Amino acid sequence: MSLERRVLSLVKNPTTGRVVEFFGPTVEFWTSPDDEHNDFCVLKGTIPPGGAVPLHSHADTEDFLVISGSVEALQDDGQSYTWISARAGDFIHVPGNARHAWRNVSSEPLVNLIITTKQLGRFFQEAGRPAIGQAHCPPTPEELAHSSRPCPQSMVTGTPRPKRMPQSA
Repeated sequence: MSLERRVLSLVKNPTTGRVVEFFGPTVEFWTSPDDEHNDFCVLKGTIPPGGAVPLHSHADTEDFLVISGSVEALQDDGQSYTWISARAGDFIHVPGNARHAWRNVSSEPLVNLIITTKQLGRFFQEAGRPAIGQAHCPPTPEELAHSSRPCPQSMVTGTPRPKRMPQSA
């Protein structure tokens, strides 16, 4: 009987080198959702000043640790919407199916660590466009069509915009 020994080791500052853009915000894959040795996906998210991620929901859990900058997260408690401010060191947990949105109203980029499922990581790979490292270019008609196509039921679902968005807290 032969015992195969697999050597797995820790990695400092891992990255896959893959960065995708979502018409302003970007996601850098620190771990690949396709790596069989990982149970989850770790990403570095950046939202530029004035940038936002629209109201949405998905079945997958996400955890966010703000590394630098600040952000406002839209919370839907079922009765009303509230913008919650977060800054470096704050941790935000978004349970599966929770409707949420993000906006950066500061003059500095928001940088956060995102920990989520491999499934949602695969969605980000598919839905984002390669980041080109320059100023963000307006989306082409083809990119808009690609990003607005229906997603699998288990992935991200757009959420109708509330009749009145709350002001900052």
